[in-house]
Amino acid sequence: MVPQDISKLIVRTSMKDRAAFDLLYRQTSAKLFGVCLRVLNDRGEAEDALQEIYVKIWTKADRFAVSDLSPISWLVAIARNHSIDRIRARRRPTTDIDAVLDVADPAPGPEAAAVAGDQAGQIHRCLEELESDRAAAVRGAYLKGESYAELAQRHRVPLNTMRTWLRRSLMKLRECLER
Repeated sequence: MVPQDISKLIVRTSMKDRAAFDLLYRQTSAKLFGVCLRVLNDRGEAEDALQEIYVKIWTKADRFAVSDLSPISWLVAIARNHSIDRIRARRRPTTDIDAVLDVADPAPGPEAAAVAGDQAGQIHRCLEELESDRAAAVRGAYLKGESYAELAQRHRVPLNTMRTWLRRSLMKLRECLER
């Protein structure tokens, strides 16, 4: 069978022509089985892979682009790639159960949680020392992620004024936290 005939069979298969698919299988399965067997080195697995490959060909035949290139190359590429994917799938890394014991818990320990809780309380106390609109701007910018422009609009002040409020408020917070 010449490459043009195989191309025609692939095109007819893309239109779900079962007779063309049957003929395509009979004309190309031996070669594709050889590719699978060479890559997988296991006859049973190669037979399973070949069946899956022809399912792919049936469903993806519409992706075949007729060109001067050999259509059998397209089929061989599908078979080769599928076989390699099967090899990769069976090489899933496993972890020895004893290795799990060495995995550190990313959560802070009790001491770190207590310190963080104390620091959070201290920050909130220092925020209360700021003027209410300045404290609201700091909370909006650094706790809610609001932009300077959004804050300036909400507080009805110019953008540069908002920047000055935030910079000065942060300096006051730092002074408060250092006490």
